[in-house]
Amino acid sequence: MTTEPTTDTFTEETMEDFGQLLDESLGGPEEGSVTKGRVIRISNDFAVVDIGYKSEGLVPLSEFRTADGAATVEVGDEVEVLVERLEDEDGMVVLSKDKADKIRVWDEISKAAEDDGVVEGKIVARIKGGLSVDIGVRAFLPGSQVALRPVRQLEKLIGETFQFKIIKFNRRRGNIVLSRRVLLEQERATLRKETLKKLEAGVVMTGVVKNITDYGAFIDLGGIDGLLHVTDMSWGRVGHPSQMFDIGDEVEVKILSFDPERERVSLGVKQLQPDPWEAVEDNFPIGSKVKGKVVSITDYGAFVELQPGIEGLVHISEMSWTKRVNHPSEKVSIGDEVEVMVLNVDTNRRRISLGMKQCQPNPWDLLEERYPVGTVVRGAIRNITDFGVFLGVEDGIDGLIHVSDLSWTKRVSHPASLYQVGDEVEAVVLNIDKEAERFSLGIKQLTPDPWAGIGARYRVGSIVTGKVTNLTDFGVFVELEPGIEGLVHVSEVSSDKVEDLSSVVQPGQEIQAEVLNIDQDERKISLSMKAIEDAEVLAEKQALDAMNREMASQSAATLGEKILLAQQAKENGDGEGE
Repeated sequence: MTTEPTTDTFTEETMEDFGQLLDESLGGPEEGSVTKGRVIRISNDFAVVDIGYKSEGLVPLSEFRTADGAATVEVGDEVEVLVERLEDEDGMVVLSKDKADKIRVWDEISKAAEDDGVVEGKIVARIKGGLSVDIGVRAFLPGSQVALRPVRQLEKLIGETFQFKIIKFNRRRGNIVLSRRVLLEQERATLRKETLKKLEAGVVMTGVVKNITDYGAFIDLGGIDGLLHVTDMSWGRVGHPSQMFDIGDEVEVKILSFDPERERVSLGVKQLQPDPWEAVEDNFPIGSKVKGKVVSITDYGAFVELQPGIEGLVHISEMSWTKRVNHPSEKVSIGDEVEVMVLNVDTNRRRISLGMKQCQPNPWDLLEERYPVGTVVRGAIRNITDFGVFLGVEDGIDGLIHVSDLSWTKRVSHPASLYQVGDEVEAVVLNIDKEAERFSLGIKQLTPDPWAGIGARYRVGSIVTGKVTNLTDFGVFVELEPGIEGLVHVSEVSSDKVEDLSSVVQPGQEIQAEVLNIDQDERKISLSMKAIEDAEVLAEKQALDAMNREMASQSAATLGEKILLAQQAKENGDGEGE
């Protein structure tokens, strides 16, 4: 008969084996496993957790604190912990909540990766090539997978929470790669199908500004983008689309056109309002004076906004009656309010011509009364050009003295050779053209024209005496009287061919010439030195011929006499001989 052992006979080793068998029979926790426990006590540094084992476990209280140090655990809370060791030196179970959380997160991530599911995470940092996302553990979000379009400033997304697709997972290496773009594309594809059913020209829809460029804004209508061109944003002037919209703005638009094959959508916002040009002729009749704001300045004029969507051009020539405006900025600046007159309206071309000077009295209307033709005026020279000088007659009104009206007799190559800006001079009013705004003056008209009656003083064929003033390639200029010059063409200098005029005459030399022609309109006198030379040669020849004829006549008479005397002598001798 066997005697049953009493508790006195159990050794320490036997008790340890018995406890192990009891734990195994009860399914107790194992080292490295995750189990649930209940917090039964909280000390300064640890939370005591009962996991149903023969002894309680300790979890550092720091694993239950938030980032700001606040405790997140209370007695009675059920928590998941990792059994790191079943007994430490003090016989307590060593537990870890952090490691249990990480294991649970990895399990969830692994399941999401296998089931093609999604995970939620918070973007926490900008790293090389993309962003770091907290999904319970750190994961990598490449920059190309952040959104449907490239995001220029990824830092702006830090702190944002999104859902992501796991596109790469390696638990052993702890490598997780996420994509938000995949989810957005799936969402966009679903929305796209619904949106395409609604798209039709004339339909009004609501969209979100997705992107802004210099030429317009792209509006997300729900899975498909439409272009809202800058010219279709407002009936008024829009310098840049960013003046009207910001990315993310919700905007109501009208479908202008839709190309199903190319899936291109043109949108408009201004088309939701009436076209202001339909009533422009009634609102701005020709001749009316209105006020507007300068919205743009160009080299040729300024654009004035009369009302939103209606602008007119004040051409630079319509800014002042009298002052020469070199650039519109001399008269107006952007933002100025100005009074203008409507000069012309072209509704087909959507153009309005405006004038600023027409709102002021026209000084040219009184100019003819103040300065009739023939009036002598005096003023200072304000400007000198190649073609003449401008004389200031009144404030803002200049008279032009053309280079041809500076002198009756002098050849003026450039007015600057005679006058300087600021010189005070007198002139005669020659003509006033109010329409062309031209005021013509003359200086030479203050004195008589020396060419008047020139034909009576210098008749064709007469011999004149003058002084050589200039030698040119084509002839010799001879001053006949102050202000009156004649030209001896190179062919009329001498009967002999002349290679160098200076070998025949010199400046300052006094010569005689025959008047060949007078053109009073062209103010030209043609002279000839050769004609006098030919006349002198002819006269000498004629004199020589006459002398020769006389000498020949005298010789003939002497010979006759001799013959006659000889005959008479012969006759007398013969008679005597007989």
